[in-house]
Amino acid sequence: MQQTYIIKRDGSRQHFDAAKIVAALQSAGLATGEFDADGASRLAQVTVLRLSDMTDLAQLTVERVQDTVESVLYDAGHRKTLRAYVVYREQHRSLRQDRKSLVDVESSINEYLNQQDWRVNANANQGYSLGGLILNVSGKVIANYWLNHVYPPEVGQAHRDADIHIHDLDMLAGYCAGWSLRTLLNEGLNGVPGKVESSPPKHMSSAIGQIVNFLGTLQNEWAGAQAFSSFDTYMAPYIRKDSLSYDEVKQYIQELIYNLNVPSRWGTQTPFTNLTFDWVCPEDLREQVPVIAGQEMPFTYGDLQTEMDMINRAYIEIMMTGDAKGRAFTFPIPTYNITEDFAWESPNAELLFEMTARYGLPYFQNFINSELKPNMIRSMCCRLQLDLRELLKRGNGLFGSAEQTGSLGVVTVNCARLGYLHRGDEAGLLAALDRLLQLGKQSLEIKRKVIQRHMDNGLFPYTKRYLGTLRNHFSTLGVNGINEMIRNFSDDADDITTPMGRDFALRLLDHVRARMLEFQDETGHMYNLEATPAEGTTYRFAKEDRKRYPEILQAGTKDMPYYTNSSQLPVGYTDDPFEALEQQDALQRKYTGGTVLHLYMTEALSSPAACRTLVRRALGRFGLPYITITPTFSICPKHGYLSGSHKFCPKCDADLIARQQRDVATL
Repeated sequence: MQQTYIIKRDGSRQHFDAAKIVAALQSAGLATGEFDADGASRLAQVTVLRLSDMTDLAQLTVERVQDTVESVLYDAGHRKTLRAYVVYREQHRSLRQDRKSLVDVESSINEYLNQQDWRVNANANQGYSLGGLILNVSGKVIANYWLNHVYPPEVGQAHRDADIHIHDLDMLAGYCAGWSLRTLLNEGLNGVPGKVESSPPKHMSSAIGQIVNFLGTLQNEWAGAQAFSSFDTYMAPYIRKDSLSYDEVKQYIQELIYNLNVPSRWGTQTPFTNLTFDWVCPEDLREQVPVIAGQEMPFTYGDLQTEMDMINRAYIEIMMTGDAKGRAFTFPIPTYNITEDFAWESPNAELLFEMTARYGLPYFQNFINSELKPNMIRSMCCRLQLDLRELLKRGNGLFGSAEQTGSLGVVTVNCARLGYLHRGDEAGLLAALDRLLQLGKQSLEIKRKVIQRHMDNGLFPYTKRYLGTLRNHFSTLGVNGINEMIRNFSDDADDITTPMGRDFALRLLDHVRARMLEFQDETGHMYNLEATPAEGTTYRFAKEDRKRYPEILQAGTKDMPYYTNSSQLPVGYTDDPFEALEQQDALQRKYTGGTVLHLYMTEALSSPAACRTLVRRALGRFGLPYITITPTFSICPKHGYLSGSHKFCPKCDADLIARQQRDVATL
């Protein structure tokens, strides 16, 4: 057998040593009395020969060696030794699992307190705090619970081996949810036994208070984003009813934004929130009559464009002003519905694109040229019969969800590894992908049952009150590292920017979509395909692959490798937004869950008009569902906003130089 390596259970590689097989067999044979040291040596030789014949030596694993030893013992008729070997192997597997399940309390706490655990800084919304310590330690316990006591061994092993990534293992909760703002305003925040109750709000001030409390409370029952749709449409009636001035509206919106940026969530985090703005009243709501505190209003939603404009103006002005030190607000993430009747030349549009050009805060939802329709964001809560022969859109982008829907859980596939292991063999790659998708489906179906059972038993009381069923929630499958998959598959002859690479990526996404249809038919549950953000996952995949396969092609550096998110372009490929759109349009349209194309700018756009033109052309010429404009900017503690990337503030430098020149002049 040629000099080769063996992949250990932790992913590390060591030189293969046949003497270890001899020693293990000799120990087993002497214990049972079935063979001696010479017999053990002969059996080891047979084992090594079989491994040479049946195994790709680059993929030799500890488990494969042990499986082969069992096969050799069986064929040699050493049944007693075989039974002892199997029992011994199972006992040690259980011991390993027990060690993995144990959380070292002292080291877990000290790692956090000393900021030695990478998780301390893994979440930009969570600072170093007592709440962060509690969340960090409890998260390790809950993750072990999922992997060792809920999911079957093959699912847990696939996650540990980084074939797949099961997101939010540190939370015994669903992923993200969109709620009906209209239901909250019409019914109030109430209905949970033993908890304080509020009647339907009569005024905008109390409506804002209930929205903040609702989103903060529901965030404690979910791992990810909480969303409201049609915020401007549903809040406008309060302005008309009480004849509010613009200054009053702006004050209420300021209270909303400030309160939703306070770190009140578990773990001392800011609630992860998303608000979708219609900008123009949707057609399906125009003739409907608002109800405030149980009374119908003498107007329809379609009569309230002036009030909607006040809300949108106030929201944009507050977001542009930032906090007391001029820092931009992180939440709520605004998503704007761009429809055929969007008022591109209005004063509010000027403000919107000024904000976008400077800060890049909004997400734009394409209702002009995509498959999305405005009424889809409200359709999920009233569709009694969901056609599972089609793949439905979740709606409202990467961090939002349409009313009364969302995602129960997310599993992401390590596509880069598939490209490396099956280079040049597309059929083999797709077969391996199918196995991982099946494991993803298995884990998501188990999670659905677990979360539904706990919701029925009262673990998520507000979700039970305002949602009641998970029937309209998707199970989400995602992909990561398609660019690196293509590079490894083609020995770096292609990537996702070449015709071959892009076509391969499209075939792969179509393949996943076809499997999701099969899963829907099989389970009766909705599935969607998401371009999962995978901020931490992409580094985890790359790190684990680097240990197992040193020759695998990756992005980044040797010390900090990563994979390109989903089917995105390589980092730094182009700063031409329309080239990026041309490259990504067909790929982005394949996703039925969250996805967004970030159009990166090296600095702020020259004017609101330039930004408006870019967004208008992008949404009018291309069919992708969501885009963001992402300019680079810096914040100086003294001078505030600075366009572009600056390690040091040029205004501070100019002040320093001027002061030095004055000092020299006085000498």
